[in-house]
Amino acid sequence: MQVRVRLFAVLRERAGADELELELPDDALVSDALARVEALIEGVPVVMAVNHDYAEPGDSLHAGDEVALIPPVSGGADSPVSPGTVAAPHARVTTDPLRLDPLLELVADPRAGAIVTFSGVTREVSELDYEAYAAMAERKIAEIVAAAIERHRLCAAAAEHRVGRVPLSAPSVLVAASAPHRGEAFAGAREIIDRIKAQAPIWKKEEGEWVRGVRPAPQR
Repeated sequence: MQVRVRLFAVLRERAGADELELELPDDALVSDALARVEALIEGVPVVMAVNHDYAEPGDSLHAGDEVALIPPVSGGADSPVSPGTVAAPHARVTTDPLRLDPLLELVADPRAGAIVTFSGVTREVSELDYEAYAAMAERKIAEIVAAAIERHRLCAAAAEHRVGRVPLSAPSVLVAASAPHRGEAFAGAREIIDRIKAQAPIWKKEEGEWVRGVRPAPQR
């Protein structure tokens, strides 16, 4: 079977293309695909994503799967929790400038005694350039927000990440969390941003160089 593999950040630049095509046996595993791209990924601790989920080497591949090679994402400390079950959390990846007021409106709740927000802004350089596997990033951020709502008993939470060029002092990521008490609101917001940095397939380039990040791990 033929499998098209999407490429991002440093791997896209190495290959000089957005994707590559692999010819694999019908019973191929993720490990077989990784072996075929060994030269391309040399020195880069990648993980493969299949249909917008991080995959293990022993997972099966099928014709028609959407497959991507994920180099280390922008960086951060992961939070050891499993995805939650809360429906329809707000998560957005956009090229538009981010605004905090709409997120505050989204998390406003009559039960809330505290609303905590976080803004990650460009510092020290004139701009940063972000790239994302946008469809997967939105899905992962939604899972992260849902898990935080459930784990910390938040009233509501929302997160947005900007891609493209983000100028000095402008926000690249926003998080808002509301809860009955400040402790839960702080903890929920902190968990969301830490896990976005560690799990969402988003990459950051600073002054022409990809910023060193962390290899995301599948969560089962």
